[in-house]
Amino acid sequence: MDIACPTGTFDILPRDPKEKWREVHLWQYVESLMREHAKVYGCQEIRTPIFERTELFTRSVGDATDIVSKEMYTFIDRGERSMSLRPEGTASVMRAFIEKGLQTLGAVQRFFYIGPMFRYERPQSGRFRQHHQFGVEIIGSNQAEQDAELIEMVFSLYEKLGLKNLKVFVNCLGDKEARQTFRTKLQSFLEPKLSQLSEESQRRFSTNPLRILDSKNENDIEIVKKAPSILDFLNADSKEHFGKVLKILDYLKIDYEVNPKLVRGLDYYNNTVFEITSGHLGAQNSIAGGGRYDGLMKSLGGPDLPTIGFATGIERVIQALLNQSHFVPERTKPSLYVIPLGEASLEPCFKLVRALRLEGTVCLLDISGKKLKSVMQQADNVEAEYVLVMGENELKEGKCELKEMKTGQKMVLEIDKVPLFFKTRNFVPAGHLEHAK
Repeated sequence: MDIACPTGTFDILPRDPKEKWREVHLWQYVESLMREHAKVYGCQEIRTPIFERTELFTRSVGDATDIVSKEMYTFIDRGERSMSLRPEGTASVMRAFIEKGLQTLGAVQRFFYIGPMFRYERPQSGRFRQHHQFGVEIIGSNQAEQDAELIEMVFSLYEKLGLKNLKVFVNCLGDKEARQTFRTKLQSFLEPKLSQLSEESQRRFSTNPLRILDSKNENDIEIVKKAPSILDFLNADSKEHFGKVLKILDYLKIDYEVNPKLVRGLDYYNNTVFEITSGHLGAQNSIAGGGRYDGLMKSLGGPDLPTIGFATGIERVIQALLNQSHFVPERTKPSLYVIPLGEASLEPCFKLVRALRLEGTVCLLDISGKKLKSVMQQADNVEAEYVLVMGENELKEGKCELKEMKTGQKMVLEIDKVPLFFKTRNFVPAGHLEHAK
């Protein structure tokens, strides 16, 4: 039977000979930095189920969006209930907030999440049916300063990671009335050109015309160049709010571009929206997107609290790091490989390895019983820094020989001094940075 990884998914391995970005130490490094970065901004982690009632996503994301209409993994469970694997993280956070009454814990709540999302779409470079996101949701603040802080938070995360060649795009979608007026004007502009639009944009014309502005089809892009701008339909409050956001970004010296055609793909966005792209990812170059969705909580039956958030794709962040040949974390390798020769040496070696590990030294103990030549090859395969061989002579003398694998140099130590040797040596900690090859 031919069993393979499902289409559009991938394994994350200790070592991947074909795709370095799928090596787990890179994910651990990036996720760890994301968690620490979120905590610096006062965010606390929230973990929600990977599947929810389908109604949650249809009510929040929108029936007319591509996610709901053709991309969700939906199934009927044994209780005849419609369930869906989560296509994005915001809806689940909102559900948890409402269900558990978290508004009682404070005026402004800050959450972050890390985990897999699922969308049934055509797999291609940068797009997967199971992908992973780091996201932040800030609930309870409607201030323009909050919008700017969130954009700065995302941008500074990428600065910490060392990402270069980034572009920040911002736009304002206004309130519901402004979007409805703009929608009508946009449809009037596009209707005479409807037959010239791509098939996908023709389908969106009636259900979600704003998404046509975000089309990647070259002909569509040319057509919408002269389309009306949403910025011309904003009310005074939205204009003032957006102006404050831009003023703060200017003060923080974060370069940005106002893009009136940036609309985001989900129905719940209003007022400020933003996207960050990388010049190291080709066509699928967006690595973060977010914005404000002040009415979402109320539409789901919760309190009427303003909310803003973003999500960034972890796959794309890692690929961008590698594509720009930036510093990336090295895979953890054993500092010591211990080889007992004979049964008499096995228990002392177990005791030695235990002492080493309690001191934080990464070490492996060979229990295969294979010939020394074969075991030395295995030590080389796992890239151990040192090898220690313990036999009858070593036990009698209380001394052992350490061999540095890279240089072949050898040194003799008292057996009970080995843990101290590794503890006091100036080892670079696991997860140190080296230049990507």
